[in-house]
Amino acid sequence: MSKKREPIHERGYVYNFHFHLVWVTKYRRSIFETPEQVLKMKTILYDIAKNNEVKIENLEVMPDHVHMLISFKPKYAPTSIVKSFKGTSARLWFTAFPETKQKLWGGHLWSNSYFMSTLGDMSRDTVANYIKNQRTQKAASGRPASKK
Repeated sequence: MSKKREPIHERGYVYNFHFHLVWVTKYRRSIFETPEQVLKMKTILYDIAKNNEVKIENLEVMPDHVHMLISFKPKYAPTSIVKSFKGTSARLWFTAFPETKQKLWGGHLWSNSYFMSTLGDMSRDTVANYIKNQRTQKAASGRPASKK
């Protein structure tokens, strides 16, 4: 059973969302093959997260892709976060391991695409039912129902 995460309170907003983010290397080439390479990419990603106010809850670097469970403030656009991770990590990776460019045509580390889904503590059905029943709950608590 997973531990329930409490909402994060910031000035002006409260949030409790998490994103599953996955992206692959260009041409699905195996790049992160040694423990040293995996550790280096993890270190790079944690540094990027720290610099961009992103919390990494889970991270795994596979030979040809990355999985992350992250959370960040709602003032940031998800696409900007992805761009920071992919762009900065590629630049820092090629500085540390320039020889890996030979495995990739055009010198790009990552594919252009990525997968991202939102996660929360409540299912979509739970939220839909909550919203659907708002009028009924308000009427039951003594508030007048609005005229149709």
